[in-house]
Amino acid sequence: MLQQETIDKVLNTRLFLFDMDGTLYLGNRLFPFTKELLDTIRKSGRDYMFMTNNSSKSVTDYIKKLEKLGIHSAAEDFITSSQATIHSWKNTCPDELLYVEGTASLRLEMEKAGFTLTDDIEKVECIVMGFDTELDFKKLEDVCKILCTRAVRYVATHPDFVCPTEYGSVPDCGAVCEMIFHATGKRPLVIGKPEPLMPQLAMQIKGVTPECTMVAGDRIYTDVKCGNNAGAVSVLVMSGETDERILAASDVRPALIMDDCGTILEILRSHS
Repeated sequence: MLQQETIDKVLNTRLFLFDMDGTLYLGNRLFPFTKELLDTIRKSGRDYMFMTNNSSKSVTDYIKKLEKLGIHSAAEDFITSSQATIHSWKNTCPDELLYVEGTASLRLEMEKAGFTLTDDIEKVECIVMGFDTELDFKKLEDVCKILCTRAVRYVATHPDFVCPTEYGSVPDCGAVCEMIFHATGKRPLVIGKPEPLMPQLAMQIKGVTPECTMVAGDRIYTDVKCGNNAGAVSVLVMSGETDERILAASDVRPALIMDDCGTILEILRSHS
C-alpha cells in the first residue's frame, strides 16, 4: 500500500530527473517499466530528463545506447556531468590548457565545447578526470607527475566509486581519484552529483521550481544527496547500488524510498 505522501509528491512533480544506470536500466538490460514510464510522463503533461554522472559516454553515445534499448531520445533530454563540467569551466577558466583523463568521447566533447586539450604535461593548466573506460597506466602516471610537480587546477566530473553492471560493479571516477589521492595527496574539485549544478541547470532549462522537481536514483551519496542539495524531492530506488545495509548506515536521507521507478508509473497510471 503506497503512502499518501508518496502519491502526493509524485503527482506534484512537473520535472523528473532520472539517473540512468541502476535506475532505468542495468548495464544493457532495460527495466520492464521504463518505456511505459517515460511515455506516461510526457502524455500526462509532465517532463523528464536523463541526469547521469557517467562521463565515459557523450550525449550522442547515450542516444545510441538508449535507441538500442528501445528508447527514442534527443540531445535536449540529457544533463550529464560532462555538460556540467563544461558549463562550470567555461564560466571559470575557458582558456586553460586541459589534460583530460577520460575516454575519447569525453575528450571530443570538451574539444567541441571550445576547450584546448594537450598531452604535454609541462603545458597543462588544468586536469579533468572522468570515468575512463580506456584507462592505462600512462594516464595515471601523467596525472601524478603533473600534480606532484606543479600547482594546477584539478577537476573531477563526478565522485562515483563504482559503476553498476549486470554482473556487479566496476571502478568509476571516484575510485581512480582515491588512487591518485593516495599517490599525490591531492583531491579534485567535484562538479557532478552530489553537487546541485546539474539539477539546477535542468530546472533552469525547463522553467520549474525545486518543489516540483524529483531527482530519482540508486545512489545515496550522489543521487539522493544531489536532490537534497538542490532542494528537490529526492527518491532512492533500490534497483541498483544501494541495499538495506548501505541505507541503514547512511546519514543522508531521501524524501522517498521506492523499490524501483515502476512505483512512479503505478501512481501516474492510477491517477490519469
